Amino acid sequence: QLQLVESGGGLVQPGGSLRLSCAASGFTFRSHAMSWYRQAPGKERELVAFIDSGGGTVSYADSVKGRFTISRDNAKNTVDLQMNSLKPEDTAIYYCNRPYGKNWGQGIQVTVSS
Repeated sequence: QLQLVESGGGLVQPGGSLRLSCAASGFTFRSHAMSWYRQAPGKERELVAFIDSGGGTVSYADSVKGRFTISRDNAKNTVDLQMNSLKPEDTAIYYCNRPYGKNWGQGIQVTVSS
């Protein structure tokens, strides 16, 4: 019953911005930390950002630090990723999930290109 539905991706030029949103259901969202991950073709999936259950503690991969912001709304069961100053190397499929989660949603494509 666990469902994770990512939205908000698309094509953007370098330097542009996108906001991703993840709608979660099937578990007690407010009790779990959440993360955003990404995977580029031919590469390993990597952790991009983390937020604890209450939203008070966040962390980011060095590659996105200062450009991306993770946030959550426990009343809406959503976790967002605001992405600014996008670079071509940010191109990937982005996923949300609980840390160590085994079930994955479809992910959402982000393409940064001129």
